[in-house]
Amino acid sequence: MISALMPTYKRADLAFERGEGSWLQTSDGRRFLDFAAGIATCSIGHAHPKMVEAISTQAAKVMHVSNLFQIPQAEKLARRLVEHSFADSVFFCNSGAEANEGMVKMARRAQMMAGHPERTDIICMDGAFHGRTLAMLSATGNPKYLEGFGEPVKGFLHVPFNDIEAVKAAITPNTAAVMLEPIQGESGIKVASPEYLQALRALCNETGVLLVLDEVQCGVGRTGRLFAHEWAGIKPDIISTAKGLGGGFPIGAILTTETIAKAMTPGTHGTTFGGNPLACAAGNAVLDVILAPGFLDQVCARAALLDELLDSLVADAPDIFAQRRGLGLLIGLRCVPAVGDVQGAAQDAGLLCVTAGDNVLRVVPPLTVSEEECRQAVALLAQAVSTIRKNHNNKTVLEPTA
Repeated sequence: MISALMPTYKRADLAFERGEGSWLQTSDGRRFLDFAAGIATCSIGHAHPKMVEAISTQAAKVMHVSNLFQIPQAEKLARRLVEHSFADSVFFCNSGAEANEGMVKMARRAQMMAGHPERTDIICMDGAFHGRTLAMLSATGNPKYLEGFGEPVKGFLHVPFNDIEAVKAAITPNTAAVMLEPIQGESGIKVASPEYLQALRALCNETGVLLVLDEVQCGVGRTGRLFAHEWAGIKPDIISTAKGLGGGFPIGAILTTETIAKAMTPGTHGTTFGGNPLACAAGNAVLDVILAPGFLDQVCARAALLDELLDSLVADAPDIFAQRRGLGLLIGLRCVPAVGDVQGAAQDAGLLCVTAGDNVLRVVPPLTVSEEECRQAVALLAQAVSTIRKNHNNKTVLEPTA
């Protein structure tokens, strides 16, 4: 018989009872160093005192009232995001996919309100991942994810990532926006170069096309800046974010300029749960930590340490690791054997990581990870290397990159 939980996931045979900081513990007492972080979501680790206090205090007062009423917690969180970003206004929702859906709606609506109702097409990138709704599957463009769900939603076209000439060639009078992740996560931790992002900003300025960025995974301090696009010194028109914003509690957000926000008049968009007091209490607790003086500098320092340690591991194990990629604490290791084998060996050693496309192992610890935990994680990966060598007998050959 089918399980009560629908079988849409291949779940590991692990059930965690409690967590603290960068560690998780199963009900039978096994401890794991968590460099998966709920797929880059547990931004300030497990059971952070600020998060525990914020959620428990708010839950004892009021958790949900709907957006028919004022929500001071949401207003506070929005003000803080505006203060520390390019944006003038914020819309809260529940997830990354929902934020991306709203971002596309905002781009099209803003173009219509500016006198260009014909501008509805969205240029997306090969290798993208924007979520699992029908429209975002079409924006993602991966045939594997689209299979069995009917015709793709119209209005999304794809060009190669990091190729400005391809974007130029794709723009038409019907183009509303260019949509991309500054760092493609699901397809293998592929980073958009600063020069590419700068050229996109200039091209969008020239053509009247909006630049919209999916920072669901790479935002909220993950790269050592509050948002990843800041490294390129550009200002987008709209961004989406989620994952790390709630530190594990579901929340998504769309940040944009005043001009675009004014196009979203009452009734044009909405959400029942989005921006509720409990979710925004969690978001404010996360920002209390991430926006504290010196915290993002610490993220950069931990990232630099991991880069150094992982580069040494890659050099020592070319039969297991072909390349390190990424920015900040969004790191990818391209594997030589099947990435599932590497992830399994790491898990057996006591380290949790996440797989990604292009045979890449994602290394995404909580942003609060310590220096000692970084060293422990790489030592556990080295232990996994020894196990894989023993199992594979040094006969694995690297598959060519697609």
